Amino acid sequence: MLFQVDPLHQFIVPYLYFLYILWLPFNTPRITLTLIGFLFGLTLDYFTKTPGLHAAPCTLIAYLRPFLVNILIRQEGAEQNYASPSITSMGLAPYATYVFILTLIHNGYLVFLEWIEFGTFFYFIGKVLASTGVSILLIFVTEILFFRKEKFRTNTA
Repeated sequence: MLFQVDPLHQFIVPYLYFLYILWLPFNTPRITLTLIGFLFGLTLDYFTKTPGLHAAPCTLIAYLRPFLVNILIRQEGAEQNYASPSITSMGLAPYATYVFILTLIHNGYLVFLEWIEFGTFFYFIGKVLASTGVSILLIFVTEILFFRKEKFRTNTA
C-alpha cells in the first residue's frame, strides 16, 4: 500500500515489512533468524518482481540482529526475562537505538542496491535518510497502535 503513494515513491519510500524480523523472539537461533529473513525478503521480492532486492537487506538485518541485541542489553537483562524485543522489555532508549540502527542498515543497503543502477551520491544519502526517518516514525506509530502483550518468562520449568 505504501508503494502506491506517488509523491512519496519518488524519493521517500517507507518500509515496515522488516518489523516482523525485528519483533522475532530473543531465543530464535541465528541460522533460523537468517533463514526467516531471507525467505521473508524473497517472498516480498516475488510479489514486487524485484529479484533479490529485499531478500539481501532482510538477510543482513536478521544476521546482525543478535549482535546488536547483545550490545544493547545486559545478558541478565531483558533477553532472559522477556520473549521478544519491545519498549517494555528493552527500555525506550535501547529499543529506539535497536530500531534506528537496523532500519538505517536495511534502508541503506536497499537504497544502495537501487542506487548502483542510477543516481548521484547526494541522492543516495538523501533517500536513505528520508526513508529511514519516515520508516522509524511509522514503526513507532505501529508500536503504539498495535500494543503487543509481553510474555514474561519465569525461572520455573
